[in-house]
Amino acid sequence: MRIATVGDNCMDVYQTSGKAYPGGNPVNVAVYLTELGADSSYIGWVGSDTYGELMQNEISKKGVDISHLSKKNGKTAVTFVELVNNDRVFGDYDEGVMADFILTQNELDFIGKHHQLVHAGVWGHVEEYYSHFKEMGLQTSFDFSNQLDHRLVKTLPQYVDYSFFSYTQDDPFIRQFLKDVKNNGSKITIATLGENGSLAYDGEQFYKSGVVEVDVVDTMGAGDSFISGFIYGKLKGFSTAKCLELGAETAAKTIQYFGAW
Repeated sequence: MRIATVGDNCMDVYQTSGKAYPGGNPVNVAVYLTELGADSSYIGWVGSDTYGELMQNEISKKGVDISHLSKKNGKTAVTFVELVNNDRVFGDYDEGVMADFILTQNELDFIGKHHQLVHAGVWGHVEEYYSHFKEMGLQTSFDFSNQLDHRLVKTLPQYVDYSFFSYTQDDPFIRQFLKDVKNNGSKITIATLGENGSLAYDGEQFYKSGVVEVDVVDTMGAGDSFISGFIYGKLKGFSTAKCLELGAETAAKTIQYFGAW
């Protein structure tokens, strides 16, 4: 099982402590997948600063293939974070060198020839490549985060097998929303609902899963680890219900320590 994650990375800087942790949805997903036993590659840009070096070193230590991670002159992306009752709250975001991110033909070939599935997120500047990924025969997943009104929600699902969203509860709105995205072309649509678990729709029925009860230290990375568990389960051939459970179990591990990983 080999998965490519592509696009944004950032250093999560906690304003109270000043400590910085590597993160970003594609980076986190690659790390969590490796911990689950998959082979993962991360393709993205870091800056020529101390944070860029730290990002490269820490991702590599986790066993992720960074052979196609590039260093560009400038600053590595930074997100400022506050903890409010152990729940992470994002503040200012400086995109740094990732603002100009593009994929080269060499990188596209690497993704297409050596991986089964490719994953990216709404902030990663990767959406324009998704039609190419499907032409290459790759399975695809995409994290729309909590951007339910984003323009990509209408146009991208036709190229996305597994569309992930972040919401708050199981209600008529999110059920209809997941149906609509499914009708736009996705194979399965999934919403993480925070403490209310998760919900998925495959065109025939809804599947619901709760959370695994643990002591919460920091919710940073919870959604990304859920995505990793779900993707891993699907590539293993698990049922959708089982994939939701695996996502919840993976997320439960993440929220018991500071930082994404």
